[in-house]
Amino acid sequence: MSRRERGTGRARPALAVCAAAAVSVVAVSAAGCGSSTAPAAGAAGSAADTAGPTGAVAVQQAFVGVVKRVLPSVVEIRTESGLGSGVVFGGSGDIITNAHVVGDDTRFEVLVSSVQGPLEAGLVGLCRADDLAVIKVSSAGGLRPAAFGGSGVVVGDLVLAIGSPLGLDGSVTEGIVSAVGRDVTEPAAAGSPGPTLRGTIQTSAAINPGNSGGALVNIDGQVIGIPTLAAASERGSADGIGFAIPASTAVSVARKLMAAGAVGHPATCS
Repeated sequence: MSRRERGTGRARPALAVCAAAAVSVVAVSAAGCGSSTAPAAGAAGSAADTAGPTGAVAVQQAFVGVVKRVLPSVVEIRTESGLGSGVVFGGSGDIITNAHVVGDDTRFEVLVSSVQGPLEAGLVGLCRADDLAVIKVSSAGGLRPAAFGGSGVVVGDLVLAIGSPLGLDGSVTEGIVSAVGRDVTEPAAAGSPGPTLRGTIQTSAAINPGNSGGALVNIDGQVIGIPTLAAASERGSADGIGFAIPASTAVSVARKLMAAGAVGHPATCS
C-alpha cells in the first residue's frame, strides 16, 4: 500500500466530476426470485411472531435506530471545487469537518436533511496538521447536534459510516473497527507534504469520495470518528480499508478552533 486517498470529492479528479454529476439509480424487482409459496401458519410461526428480536434481527433493528438518530446530524458541505460531509457539534450551528474538505474556501453551502434548501456557512477555523476544521451556519434552526463518544473503541466493534459519497447525501455503509492507533499520512497537496494523522481508527466500512468529514458511528449512536482517508495501492483502490480521526481528537481540536479560530500550524492542534 503505497498511497492513500482522501474520502472527499477532491480525492481524484475523475471522481470529483462524478460527485457533481446527477446520479441515476436502477431498481431491480425481486419478484420471482424466490418461492411464491407462503409459509404455512402454525405453532412455530406464532412463537416467532411473539418472541422478541434476537441475533441478526436485533442487530438490524439497532442499526436502523442508529441511522434515524444520527442522520439528521450529518450534513453535506459544498465548496467552490468539491464537496464533503460534516457533523453538527453543539447547538450553536458549529459543524466539524476535515480541513481538506474546506480547502482554502471561507464560505460554504450546507445541506441538511431536515431543512429545505442550502444553508450559508462560514469558516470558524482549521488545523491542517490534524486535518480538522469547524464551519458555522448563520442559523442553527433545524440542526441536531450529534453525540460524540467512543472512548472504549476496540477492534471488532460494529460501526456505520454516514456521509455524502459522490454527492449521495445521507448514505450509510457498515463494517467493523479493523484496528486502532494507526498512523497514516495523507497525500501531498499543492507541493507540500500531507500531514501524518496519529492514532486513527481503521474500519472496513466503505469510505468513498465525499465521505470525508462525516461520521463513523458505533452501535450506541455515538460518533467515534471522522472518516478521512481510504487506502489505495498502485493498482487502484483497496476496498474495505478506511481511516477515521478519533472523536476525542476531533472534539479537542474543534473546541480550540471555536475559542480561537485558526490554531496556527504546529505539529498537532489537539
